[in-house]
Amino acid sequence: MRAQTIVSGLAVGYAAVLSTLVATGVVGNQRAVSLHTLNVQRINVREPDGTLRLVISDKAQFPGLIVRGREIPHKDRRDVAGMLFFNDEGTENGGLTVNGSKTNGQVRSDSGLTFDQYEQDQVVMLSQSEADGRRRAGLTIFDRPDHAIDFARMARLETLPEATRREEEGRMAAAGEFGHSRAFVGKANGASMVTLRDATGRDRLRLKVSPAGEAAIEFLDGHGKVIRTVAAQS
Repeated sequence: MRAQTIVSGLAVGYAAVLSTLVATGVVGNQRAVSLHTLNVQRINVREPDGTLRLVISDKAQFPGLIVRGREIPHKDRRDVAGMLFFNDEGTENGGLTVNGSKTNGQVRSDSGLTFDQYEQDQVVMLSQSEADGRRRAGLTIFDRPDHAIDFARMARLETLPEATRREEEGRMAAAGEFGHSRAFVGKANGASMVTLRDATGRDRLRLKVSPAGEAAIEFLDGHGKVIRTVAAQS
């Protein structure tokens, strides 16, 4: 975690204003200050004791994973902007991230609002994504392990080559080390749906309405096979 000032990359005009406020004692006296426009790359909101509680940042300055005030690199965050929330101990516990662009006519867009379990990953996520002509938006609920994330192990993973890191994360996910998605309510590829999953993340019940208006309830076995369908016409 960089021990830097609250705001980095300030515009020259604002730097002059800030200097004036400090010199006149306005900032030191914690008086309210009104400004018309403030251009920044990153803002850190801290408690009086220095504990980080909120970060608002552009893509260039967006932080990695911060645990008890210590930052761990996070390669998956190199192309997002937004804000992160932190608990009373200075550990991340949710946030809002956004990105979106069109390259060679192909749109790629992701945004999400998440809330984390204590020293774990998100357990509630409101999100939307678009890539390769496929769109998905909705609310997802997760189960996470009772224990905290092994942050030292995650830091080591970040030092591995991309392909090796993805492979190791895949093994960890298959072993259930990250927990599982338990429910989804939203829209995917034109169909609205409710999907309920078991404790291992396997779909067991789906309520679907197709773009054409066809409604159905699907029951699935432990291998993901539909074993019964209840359609509206039946």
